[in-house]
Amino acid sequence: MPTDAVLRELLVRHLETWLPGALHRARRATLALAYAGGDAGRAEAALRVVAGHAERLRGRQLTVLVLADGSEELPARLGAVEAGLPAGVAVHLVPGGPARLPVAVKAAGAAGAPLLSVVDADTADPAVLTAAATGKPADVLFATAAGAPVRAALADAGFRLTTEVELVPADGAPARLVAFASGSDKSLEAFKEALWAVDDAAGVRYRDAAGQLLDVVPAPETGPLGHELLAQLTRSGPRTVTELRRHALTATAYRSSDAVRALTGLLAAGEVAREPEDGRLGGDVLISVRGARTLT
Repeated sequence: MPTDAVLRELLVRHLETWLPGALHRARRATLALAYAGGDAGRAEAALRVVAGHAERLRGRQLTVLVLADGSEELPARLGAVEAGLPAGVAVHLVPGGPARLPVAVKAAGAAGAPLLSVVDADTADPAVLTAAATGKPADVLFATAAGAPVRAALADAGFRLTTEVELVPADGAPARLVAFASGSDKSLEAFKEALWAVDDAAGVRYRDAAGQLLDVVPAPETGPLGHELLAQLTRSGPRTVTELRRHALTATAYRSSDAVRALTGLLAAGEVAREPEDGRLGGDVLISVRGARTLT
């Protein structure tokens, strides 16, 4: 399926950012890969990223948990990559899929250190998401069928920041929902950068909560985001650029930097006003719908 290729590349790109940061922050970290079925390709790709950071792993400890069922080739394929990993990396293949994540994370002593969980499951199991939230910091990349109620479950598990987007194949295959949750704005920004940097997205478009279908390109067209920001300002009243950037980051498929481009377009079109009227479009600039009274 084309969505599988997108999910694999998204994992690889985000891991390239997460791994150096986690190893810089702490001497130990955990990567948990949990799949409802055997996913040799995605797990193997993740281990190859780890292998590529061998120098950074000197003096550090990384535990990789692979929880999956249904793939006889998984142990052999992972074993081939594992043989080339540095001594500080421990790989544990745990049968049972995502439901086993709470037990595996506890056994690995993942609490209190950086933890990235990658979960592909049919449902957002509260116990699984709570286990994924035990890291400090904790990030989770969650994939499931489109339409599943994931955002509230992630918030209930303790994740402060959440974003989600649907991967919509052009061939009519079922759409997939991918959500990312974290307590860090920086980590969420990194995920969004990875989302729009995906190269292997042929035949797949993104759809966010506003229902807009977006082509996967490095600089997406910001017209739909401009309409969403205008609607948000109409609903909530004047907001700072920082607040609107956060809204784009969490409530849409866009990056916070795209919000600045969208706001620049709205200002040029005279649809919104800013205070102060001149100067850089910094985070503390107040944006309001043109003609609406600015609150002070």
